[in-house]
Amino acid sequence: MNNLEEIAWLVNRCADCELSRGRNKAVPGEGSPQADLMFIGEGPGYHEDRLGRPFVGPAGQFLDDLLMSIGLKRADVFIANMVKCRPPQNRDPLPAEMSACSKYLDRQIELIDPKLIITLGRFSLTRFFPGETITRARGKVREKEGRWIYPIMHPAAALHREENRSTIVSDFKEIPRILERLDRPSSPLMEDQPVEPQKATAPQAQQLSLFSS
Repeated sequence: MNNLEEIAWLVNRCADCELSRGRNKAVPGEGSPQADLMFIGEGPGYHEDRLGRPFVGPAGQFLDDLLMSIGLKRADVFIANMVKCRPPQNRDPLPAEMSACSKYLDRQIELIDPKLIITLGRFSLTRFFPGETITRARGKVREKEGRWIYPIMHPAAALHREENRSTIVSDFKEIPRILERLDRPSSPLMEDQPVEPQKATAPQAQQLSLFSS
């Protein structure tokens, strides 16, 4: 898999798990090959399955608004999911299904090499930090295997519970400042800490042993 186009070609022809049997269209992911930001969600829903594009339903409309709020659009980022085909009735993806898709997502991450990966919801969070909960992890920048990970709640959480909207908006607004700090080697981010504007420059981040696989 030498480029994103080849990955998309393979995903659209993939039959490596049961999800391929019920799909209308696979959803490889889309966006800039040079994106600084990579968003990873859970899996396609009804609208995504029809169009073959990620986050095009109501949750996707909210994501578009969130991107606009920080001066970005879809073409500036890359959007992917843990699984590339819609689970039946939008059920949770099974471990075997996520495992079957992992080769595609892993290679997308390698090719794009984003400065910051933003996990949307608990499934993409636990890909990097097994056993973590989104309630505890959201809004905190952490490092895993040389990559910076910023978990936030899935945009769909705001559709199910209106009180989640302000939390997601608040976490999203920190993204430009996180990128700015990542661009300044003299001012790296501290792991396991929320980004707080009033704090002085954080000390050098270190890889923690609990992150080891």
